[in-house]
Amino acid sequence: MLRNWIFQRFGLEAHKTSVKQELLAGTIGFITIVYIIAVNSSILSEAGIPLEAAMLATIISSFAGCVLMGLWGNAPIMLVPGMGINAMFTYTLVQSMGLSWQEALAVVFVSGILFTVVAVTRLSETLTVAIPASLKDAITVGLGLFLTLIGLEKGGLVIRGEHSLIALGHMGDPYVLTTLGTLFITVFLFMRNVPANFLISIVLGTGLAVLTGTVDISGIGTSGISLGDYSQVIGAMSFAKIGTLTFWVAVFSLTMVLVFENIGLVHGHLSMTNTPDKFRRSLQSNALSAISCGLFGTSPTVSTVESAAGIAAGGRTGLTAVTSGVLFLVAVLVLPIIKLVPGSAIAPVLMIIGTLMLSNVKNIDFGDLSEGFPAFLVIVMIPFTYSIADGIAFGFIAYPLLKVVLGKSRDVSRPLYVIALLFLLHFALQS
Repeated sequence: MLRNWIFQRFGLEAHKTSVKQELLAGTIGFITIVYIIAVNSSILSEAGIPLEAAMLATIISSFAGCVLMGLWGNAPIMLVPGMGINAMFTYTLVQSMGLSWQEALAVVFVSGILFTVVAVTRLSETLTVAIPASLKDAITVGLGLFLTLIGLEKGGLVIRGEHSLIALGHMGDPYVLTTLGTLFITVFLFMRNVPANFLISIVLGTGLAVLTGTVDISGIGTSGISLGDYSQVIGAMSFAKIGTLTFWVAVFSLTMVLVFENIGLVHGHLSMTNTPDKFRRSLQSNALSAISCGLFGTSPTVSTVESAAGIAAGGRTGLTAVTSGVLFLVAVLVLPIIKLVPGSAIAPVLMIIGTLMLSNVKNIDFGDLSEGFPAFLVIVMIPFTYSIADGIAFGFIAYPLLKVVLGKSRDVSRPLYVIALLFLLHFALQS
């Protein structure tokens, strides 16, 4: 009975796949992304969310997102808190804009609602066509540099400089040496295409930290899983500043990033499975999942790039995503171990992901400055301003401006003019 329901619900025969193939693909996808529990919770903890609560929020939101994508979108796409967007949550919304993490969660909730409006209307298709490819690629590259910078900081390889903004870290420090050792392991495993390379590198990096004495394991035997902290996080959204400009600037900025990043990611994954007809439902699943993240207590979920691993392993339907989601719940059993993972083990993963995201730079035509210079602004301003939204804004404003000055205004779509004006408003509201 269950087998028949699965075949009918996910259309396995029509997709030329099987239960075994989908379960295997979902498992492989989960193994490639399970590191997000440690990495995302580490970043959220810097916003003030208790580390263990952040882990539970990451797990629950990933479970809910994957199941939602599987049942509604019927696509083999995993929805987990996104790298880059979690950095925006912590370093931009909280640390730069001065919101509390509770207020930032309210921003996530409202942004998810606006994202849903885009996803359920024709706005998604309009925006997809309106944004030039050079700016889409530039956003990916800029996010890659931003994650690399965060990784360098987490690993102690760069520090705040006395005579400059940043400086080289203390190379003799055991923590830094542990980071370098873990980085070597991570690069080696990745280049050798070892399955679950990120997960293995985090495990080995944590072991190396134990050996060098940079992580304390004395409490591992007694540290159980407590829901106490999480009870203070789930549903902790605060709308106290909903009437302020700061709140709505944050909502606008996060919504822009959510919409543009996920439109590109969903398109990319569905092109791998040759099922573009699933775009609208997949994007809707993404948007609804983002709303739930405000309730669960984490930064928004995205259609993670690691979904490609499950797709490459044969995943073709939502059963792949559901499998990954269920495995996230199982991960709760090893939370006491996961929370021991140090920054030196996480930093190399951030740097490798950043490296992979840089590959999109080859698609940008820097020979045409009306295309290349706005893309360049996005790429450098995201890490240099420590703000994803501000970096995107510079490029989206410069693009139509340069085109008009050079007499190429026909190359700019009308929606892009509107977006540029909205980003100008974004800067005006910040001043």
